[in-house]
Amino acid sequence: MKICQLCAVDFTLKNFLLPLIDGMQARGWQVSSVCSAGSFVNALRAQGYRIETIEIARSMNPLAALRSLFALIGLFRRERYDVLHVHTPVAALIGRLAAWLTGIPLVIYTAHGFYFHDDMPVRKYKLFVAIERLAGHMTDIIFTQSAEDAHTAVAERIISAERVQAIGNGVDASRFDPRRVSTRQLARDALGIPADAFVVGLIGRQVREKGVADFLLAAQRLAGTYPQIWFLLVGDRLASDHAVGVATEFAMAQAVLGARLVAPGLRGDIPEMLNAMDLFCLPSWREGMPRTIIEAMMMAKPVLATDIRGSREEVVHEKTGLLVPVRSPELLAAAIERLADNPAWGLMLGAAGRERALRLYDEKNVVAMQLERIGSEASLRGIR
Repeated sequence: MKICQLCAVDFTLKNFLLPLIDGMQARGWQVSSVCSAGSFVNALRAQGYRIETIEIARSMNPLAALRSLFALIGLFRRERYDVLHVHTPVAALIGRLAAWLTGIPLVIYTAHGFYFHDDMPVRKYKLFVAIERLAGHMTDIIFTQSAEDAHTAVAERIISAERVQAIGNGVDASRFDPRRVSTRQLARDALGIPADAFVVGLIGRQVREKGVADFLLAAQRLAGTYPQIWFLLVGDRLASDHAVGVATEFAMAQAVLGARLVAPGLRGDIPEMLNAMDLFCLPSWREGMPRTIIEAMMMAKPVLATDIRGSREEVVHEKTGLLVPVRSPELLAAAIERLADNPAWGLMLGAAGRERALRLYDEKNVVAMQLERIGSEASLRGIR
């Protein structure tokens, strides 16, 4: 069986799709990945992954989208894939159209989080629902990471109930294991953070929609009254990112916090970064089923997140962490205060979070679920 995994950028491929690709290849399926050229491609090819680079639009610029569409049509006609599996909103839309035009037998879309969300203006929401509904006619199966998205897909008539499946999200439980990671003090020493600090961390793209500006505003609110709180901001803004950055807000926060705002950029040692934290924070405006929350839970960290789809499915309020409204820096600050004032409670929340993550979010189970459904759907179509 010849499969194409399509996403917009190699960052997505490297950080989210490799376990699934490995599982497919272990079954003897031939997998090629398609994405825009980027800094990770050569290293991934050196590891043995087949990658075709095509410039995939990340915005709905019509000319860019058409260029991507024509390039994909040419690739699909040449390679004659049995299965197309698409990821990320714009790449998924263009890819499904190209698959429909070239007759790929089985088309699967993983909605890592629908682009439309509760906080969106009504007209814009309806427009993006209509686009997803149209693309649904070119899709055989939709995997959603959150159960809420699966329900929404049916309620908004994007796809029928028998053709959508909530698969959850997962991480490598052996990698995100507090017993296997270097000590918290070693991680803090490497970052220049004192042993007695209370560390609040955020890991993600450094853009507004990830709630980074809200995080920085909350940090400034607490700076004077809580000198023991340090803030750890891990990640960067992708060169291809169209989302609004936070450079201005970061400069303002740094002027207030000084050395207590630590920003080491993109890191490969995420378990160690989490180990340095007392509290993990993700105040996003929209999500699918955020993996960073699961990683923090696996590392037994309490989680402070916004009350949005995906995040509220992962975090049980006041049992494994806290949920606050979107775009509310003052309530975010108040929640941080609660946990900074009662670190023992935070440890209890973190322990409960790890137990929940081990039960629900083991990557092996998420991959196995997808392989089973894809294999079954392929067999129904006579694809081997």
